[in-house]
Amino acid sequence: QVQLVESGGGLVQPGGSLRLSCTASGFNLDQYAIGWFRQAPGKEREGVSCLSSSDGSTYYADSVKGRFTISRDKAKNTVYLQMNSLKPEDTAVYYCAIPLGGSYYPERSADFGSWGQGTQVTVSS
Repeated sequence: QVQLVESGGGLVQPGGSLRLSCTASGFNLDQYAIGWFRQAPGKEREGVSCLSSSDGSTYYADSVKGRFTISRDKAKNTVYLQMNSLKPEDTAVYYCAIPLGGSYYPERSADFGSWGQGTQVTVSS
């Protein structure tokens, strides 16, 4: 059974940091690209970051460039999203997912599947 489980969310003050984890079970995550998305109340799900499986190239939304870093731990079958200098506008439920096919746009959630249950990130003083 293919499953992705996100963890690491929580409440943090503006300027703080969190590290989100996306752990896979039932398949080797190293063979897949992985995307992080977020969805705030009343807003559409948006692509935050993506890590390819082929060449390790990365994608970051403009809103998180320079603050977020995506990485992979092959031994733990886990992908991380390190989030620094967090802002209130980063508040959302964060999800990880894998592409449905070989061709995808990292910012387009419709290109991804096997969604995890999400983890809540709240940035507030």
